[in-house]
Amino acid sequence: MVCQANNSTPAQLGYRFPAEWTLHRATWLSWPRPEGVSFPGRYDDIVETFFTLVRLLGAVERVEINVPDERWQRDVIRELNRRDIALDPVGFHRIGTDESWCRDHGPAFVVRQTSELAVVDWDFNAWGGKYPRYQRDDAVPTHIARNRHLPLFLPGIVMEGGAIEVNGQGVLLTSESCLLNPNRNPQLSRQQIEQYLKDYYGQQKIVWLGEGIVGDDTDGHVDDFARFVDARTIVLATENDPADENHAILRDNRRRLELARAEDGRPFRIVDLPMPPALYQHKQRLPASYANFYFCNGGLLVPTYNSAQSDQAALEILGQLLPGRKIIGVDCSHLIWGLGAIHCVTQQEPLV
Repeated sequence: MVCQANNSTPAQLGYRFPAEWTLHRATWLSWPRPEGVSFPGRYDDIVETFFTLVRLLGAVERVEINVPDERWQRDVIRELNRRDIALDPVGFHRIGTDESWCRDHGPAFVVRQTSELAVVDWDFNAWGGKYPRYQRDDAVPTHIARNRHLPLFLPGIVMEGGAIEVNGQGVLLTSESCLLNPNRNPQLSRQQIEQYLKDYYGQQKIVWLGEGIVGDDTDGHVDDFARFVDARTIVLATENDPADENHAILRDNRRRLELARAEDGRPFRIVDLPMPPALYQHKQRLPASYANFYFCNGGLLVPTYNSAQSDQAALEILGQLLPGRKIIGVDCSHLIWGLGAIHCVTQQEPLV
């Protein structure tokens, strides 16, 4: 059922995009392919990170995996068995993808108070046309909605999941460098983009940040540097070295957050989260950040980068902020070669 036929938006029908920390029915993954452009020569390392994610996530919620075909499904099952990873919580869907960044091409699940679930299928153009193949990625949300017999909303504009962050109380964070980039929706003004965010994510207030961190080929996804950990607390990636390229960028975003207000007019609590030491691939700066974490049921999966001091500092800060959750570090030193980390490859489905 495509709900756009009656010209009603999700917000008008009572749907909203919930905070990530609300209970999940499942986490969705799109299994990487060796012929993809994201991990040239690193596929074997990357899939080990995916197996780790399946093991950790499957202990607390279902894991739904998109695979191209039956052969891929058999191969993944064989490797899960070989690693003694439980299959009971794992489901497979024969939905082919071009790359594995499910945060950006996956379904945006919205809910309403009557405990109903729907899917928003934004257009996807490979982060402003940076990569040649993205048609299969673009079709993923529609396939999932139809397979699950869920209402489907089609806004008709480009948007990626990593470009936004919500607090569950009507406030949405995003960045000018991404959503105002002419390679996404050049026909839309800032005001028009804000209206789409309100209409399709069910939010009331949009907070605009500036640029994203260096090396991020998404043009500055907010999930790499500013994240809500509760309705009033934002962790902000912070670089204390004035000589580092990210120092001025992140200071500007702190200034913007200090000026921002919640729906009730009160300021947010801003907590600094250290950046890891700079990582490079063939002289290219990688967008390594501890802010690219993912909430799962009862836990928080945090990317680490084999930097003992900064890894531990980030885990401790997040543990202090979230004492009721198990904080789990996941080595992303290989995954970051594809210019993303844990949040980038996951997409939550809320429990309704």
